[in-house]
Amino acid sequence: MKYRPLGNTGLEISVLSYGASPLGGVFGQINQDDGIRTVHTALDHGINFIDVSPYYGDTKAETVLGQALAGVDRDRYYLATKVGQYGQEEFDFSAERVTRSLDESCARLGVDYIDLLQCHDIEFAEPDQIVTETLPALVKLRDAGRIGHIGITGLPLKVFANVLDQVGPGIVETVLSFCRYELNDTALADWLPYFESKQLGVINASPTGMGLLTPRGVPDWHPATPTMIATAKQAVDFCAKEGVDIVKLAVQFCVAHPGMTTTLVGTSRPENIEANIRYAEEPVDEAIMARVQEILAPIHNHNFTRGLPQNRDELIPA
Repeated sequence: MKYRPLGNTGLEISVLSYGASPLGGVFGQINQDDGIRTVHTALDHGINFIDVSPYYGDTKAETVLGQALAGVDRDRYYLATKVGQYGQEEFDFSAERVTRSLDESCARLGVDYIDLLQCHDIEFAEPDQIVTETLPALVKLRDAGRIGHIGITGLPLKVFANVLDQVGPGIVETVLSFCRYELNDTALADWLPYFESKQLGVINASPTGMGLLTPRGVPDWHPATPTMIATAKQAVDFCAKEGVDIVKLAVQFCVAHPGMTTTLVGTSRPENIEANIRYAEEPVDEAIMARVQEILAPIHNHNFTRGLPQNRDELIPA
């Protein structure tokens, strides 16, 4: 496992990290024992960064993750969770709620300290509230030693600048973006110079586009357009014909970029996390990779967006 510095946090984290949303049943029913073994397998293979949220599975992901981490030495992992989103269309970024949310998450996770606390999906918040209320509350928690570092997450890339351009240096230390650096969308890479100018660590999530680039396909709730789904299936079918797992290419594509501090992968099955780790370390079949990108070219950077109108990216729908 390779490690990279997470911005100016002082944390050295694995280039492949564990996204715990599947522990909440977000992508389908899980076997809880398998989920716990998945966490242990990730740690045993060198993954040292775990990301979760109270939103995933209505707190189930945090609860199962807490059970998995019970008895594990705290110095074996860095733990990130989130505040602000608690249910479908349920957002509360007030100072009182995010402060209470930290206490609740710590209780579920069985810890008294969070390494990275992130504002979750800030595209659904007024930027002014994040800047003037939410982030100051998190700074107080950081100053009190309750958390180590502060981050923001979102799908639209525009929303990051809406907040970061209004705060001083060192307030926000990381950004987490999902579905914006993968085989069919590389828009996040265009933002790296901006993030570097702010001295931020960049966490990339969902290398398969939340299931888009998998043989299983997208879950029912997925916001991808029919054109995106159909084109992605062409790439999946090509890989199957060539005897290549498209998930392998997706993981390799993401971890290869030095500007992506880490890429989050999520699964509730031990064999899948082992496979992802193996993929990250194996050589890339450049010819197959190029052909897959050629197939996906018609939907390149044609993704979905969401959030309040002022926070949405301007995208050409596919």
